[in-house]
Amino acid sequence: MWDGGDAYERYVGRWSRPVAVEFLRWLDVPPGRSWLDVGCGTGALTETVLAQSQPSSVTGVDPSAAFLELARQRVPGATFEAGSAVDLGDRQADVVVSGLVLTFVPDVAQAVAEFARVGSYVGSYLWDYSSGMQMMRLFWDAARDVDPAAEAEDEGLRFGDVSDPDPLRTFWTGAGLRDVEVTGIVVPTVFRDFADFWEPFEGGTGAAPAYAATLPVEQRDAIRDLLRSRLPAEGPISLTARAWAVRGSR
Repeated sequence: MWDGGDAYERYVGRWSRPVAVEFLRWLDVPPGRSWLDVGCGTGALTETVLAQSQPSSVTGVDPSAAFLELARQRVPGATFEAGSAVDLGDRQADVVVSGLVLTFVPDVAQAVAEFARVGSYVGSYLWDYSSGMQMMRLFWDAARDVDPAAEAEDEGLRFGDVSDPDPLRTFWTGAGLRDVEVTGIVVPTVFRDFADFWEPFEGGTGAAPAYAATLPVEQRDAIRDLLRSRLPAEGPISLTARAWAVRGSR
């Protein structure tokens, strides 16, 4: 589900940038530090670190060759390398961050332990899949009304043991990090019209689009039509997205 960098940008990449701005403002890391962005994807957080945090260097790590290729094109000031969140090798950095990644890591505790081993200051953020990421919540509610089997794929149910404040705090303290704090970050997600809202769900990249790609055309169209009936018929569609952010130091 992570083979299309451009499709990811249209889906949620564009909304991760404003979250990254607020996340880095909250982290408040002094200038001149080295940064490692784990699960850098198409480079949204890496790019924001360069623009906002005056780093000495930034390296992005991701297992997806397609995402890394797009990140190199879009963020020439950083270094991008293939790698896994659960094994960062001999890398070292003052600051280790990850954006919208941990819900897709097979062993979250191991990944956070790696972050703490490699960096002195560790931060991350994840979408609030349960209720705060409205575009996804609307999609899954409609999908479950059309296809009861969608419940097994619903990110709000699948990722609640990672992407809520209490689990995040537990992962950070469990890795030996100190002064752990969790906060919510809410940003607007305004779609030009219904097509701008719906078409990214047909792109195949991301959990919801990957699920949609498995459906017969009739069911996919039924979800689309149900969503259209629940959203404004004309003009912009104004929603919000909430992410949970966590930070701690070694």
